[in-house]
Amino acid sequence: MLTVDEAFRKFKSRLELNDKEQANASARHNEVRDYLGTKFGIERSFLTGSYKRHTKTKPLKDIDIFFVLKESESHYRSKAPATVIDDFAKALVAKYGDKAVRKQSRSVNIDFGIVADAEDNTDYRVISIDAVPAFANGDDYEIPDTDTGKWIKTNPEIHAEKAVTAHQAYSNEWKGLVRMVKYWNNNSKHGEKPVKPSFLLEVMALQCLHGGWQGRFDYEMQGFFATLADRIFDEWPDPAGLGPAISNGMDAARKQRAQTLLRAASREATLAIDHGRRGRNGEALKAWRELFGPKFPLS
Repeated sequence: MLTVDEAFRKFKSRLELNDKEQANASARHNEVRDYLGTKFGIERSFLTGSYKRHTKTKPLKDIDIFFVLKESESHYRSKAPATVIDDFAKALVAKYGDKAVRKQSRSVNIDFGIVADAEDNTDYRVISIDAVPAFANGDDYEIPDTDTGKWIKTNPEIHAEKAVTAHQAYSNEWKGLVRMVKYWNNNSKHGEKPVKPSFLLEVMALQCLHGGWQGRFDYEMQGFFATLADRIFDEWPDPAGLGPAISNGMDAARKQRAQTLLRAASREATLAIDHGRRGRNGEALKAWRELFGPKFPLS
């Protein structure tokens, strides 16, 4: 039987992208990039978000691609942000069909019709991609936000740099812990994700995972859940210092629900640790799997 530490290391490995997944992701994002390049004047496009930062969890979906538009498309800047989102969506519907395309506040989602099985496996295939229209603004970027009706500044390259720094400062375990808590968030037993957007968990982790790696996944996760619960009502600014606070995506009611569920997760982690302390290794593994979901191994 696996020890708890071995199970966590296997869990961590299961959440990392393998060569087949990276190959499928590459084929899919290149397909979308090449297609949109025939419909819009695109200066350049690049992968961003949690996929680029290596904090994306399984199953693999919502891979972000920034499409930096040329000056010839600058007419969009004088129009409502919904206009460019609408036009991106129309172009993508022509290729992928109406049911596969969904407009979001800052991007357009393309669903490839891949369904994860009971163990969250997708036969190494990507479920979906998010296409994000953008304009360069010096070293930064502006993207549409249909929720506010404004163009907002961002810089995903700064986000990536901060993730690298945090990972190195945490004995190269930071990204693995972030993927684990994101996987918990995606597999909530209570329906809707407790924390939205998932990026908020990553932003909070820049501060909530502190003091350095102590060598035990079980204690790290218990403390991580507890600290997230304590600080979910804090304001969490954009790490790049450009756009609106990341925590603005949740109102007070959503934050209260998130705090309740994060505290419950911390208690479940405490009980799992207690099973291990009392020599009930099998019960400990079952408790951790119940907390995290099907990717956490029992053997």
